[in-house]
Amino acid sequence: MTNIKDVAERAGVSVATVSRVLNGRSPVAGTRERVLAAVAELGYRPNVVARALRTARTRTLGLVISDLRNPFFTELADAVEQEARRLGYSLIIGNAGESTEQQDDYIRTLLDRRIDGLMVSSAGTGSAMLGEVVASGTPLVLLDRAVPGVAAPCVRAEGREALTELAAHLAALGRRRPAVIVAPAGTPTGDERLDLFRTALAGHGIELPPERIAESADPSPAGGRCMMRALLALPEAPDAVLATDNLMALGAWDEIRDRGLRVPADLALVAFDDVAWFAHLDPPLTAIAQPTRELGRAAVHALLERIEGRPADSVLLPARLVRRRSCGEPPTR
Repeated sequence: MTNIKDVAERAGVSVATVSRVLNGRSPVAGTRERVLAAVAELGYRPNVVARALRTARTRTLGLVISDLRNPFFTELADAVEQEARRLGYSLIIGNAGESTEQQDDYIRTLLDRRIDGLMVSSAGTGSAMLGEVVASGTPLVLLDRAVPGVAAPCVRAEGREALTELAAHLAALGRRRPAVIVAPAGTPTGDERLDLFRTALAGHGIELPPERIAESADPSPAGGRCMMRALLALPEAPDAVLATDNLMALGAWDEIRDRGLRVPADLALVAFDDVAWFAHLDPPLTAIAQPTRELGRAAVHALLERIEGRPADSVLLPARLVRRRSCGEPPTR
């Protein structure tokens, strides 16, 4: 069987240099290319188990995502996986399905696999298992959703600027009866988006009364349809709706169409979290886009800092408003 000495001889470098390359720490690009070419030519495969016993590292990261059915989280997981692979790490992904119980099961499984570090986009408001992860000393980074009481850096986007711009946009279009569909209800993310939007609307003299706030624990198209139905049943229906989840925005869209109403003639519709196919709806859907791939890359780098024993700060990146025609603006040429 090919061993690391064979690779070193073929590449014309030392065994220590081969080891540094395989661990992602080669300082010279040309050297790295020679070593990787020799690895490929000889078919060398490092003994991961032996290396883990020597270094207490497995070069494996864990990611528990809140709901892989949501296109935002699917892209986020893909960005994390791509960056982890680029830096020489494997990634094991667990899907919580917005269930804290399922989330905890995956966290236990990943810890049993001796992962080097863990990233969690928490379902709901978190769980006791996250506190156990911190107490165990396993490096932890929260992704997209902060969890109260969990002492770990959080990498997420903030919608303050985008929601402020959205409020001004709706006010300029004469939309004076906005409503919000919030999901998941009671989470720091949902509450923050609601508070920011309410404050931004107040700056234009527009109120957001409690009856025009529809909160749901079901961030799905069915949940969005149900909340939209409740809003349309109000004595004075809203003339604009912001759904703080893209799947709920899709359900709201379906309910509006099934009622024979028109977007944007009868009411405006906006989604938080842009999806590529929103641009192909008729009319195209205005959305608030998070920097999804940047978030994934930043989470990996923050976790690697923790793994190396260095402090890692929380990361807050701005979301942006993508104006399309679902609020009434003319098409962009």
